[in-house]
Amino acid sequence: MPSPQDPAPDLAAESAPESTLPSSPEPRTLANLASVLADARPDQRGALWSLTEPGRQLDANLVQLPADATVDAHVEPDLDVLLLVVSGNGRLTTDQAIHDLFPSTLLWLPKGSRRALAAGPDGLVYLTTHRARPGMQIRPPQT
Repeated sequence: MPSPQDPAPDLAAESAPESTLPSSPEPRTLANLASVLADARPDQRGALWSLTEPGRQLDANLVQLPADATVDAHVEPDLDVLLLVVSGNGRLTTDQAIHDLFPSTLLWLPKGSRRALAAGPDGLVYLTTHRARPGMQIRPPQT
């Protein structure tokens, strides 16, 4: 038992060395989207920002379409996608409906749905998120 003059035991010194402690994920800011948008040229098309963190379970992209640009009709067969309009305006066309797009519009695009995008006269910027795609796998031919 320590005497009143002895310092308190250093419990941290008795714990496992730092290198053997499990690391825990730490939330952090990845980007300031206002800055990303400010740095983009108005005629720039495609991903302005993408989530690239190792070990992630999500993919995310900030995509810009210039004024009156389009994305042809396509189907995502494997993944549900959330699409959030950040700025601009446009239209998303499906087999059943036309959805007007404006800032703060949030759409769920279920896997297997056919959709096409068209930016309006102000262009269109949107954020997409979906489950990360698995790495490429080589499969034997079907017999």
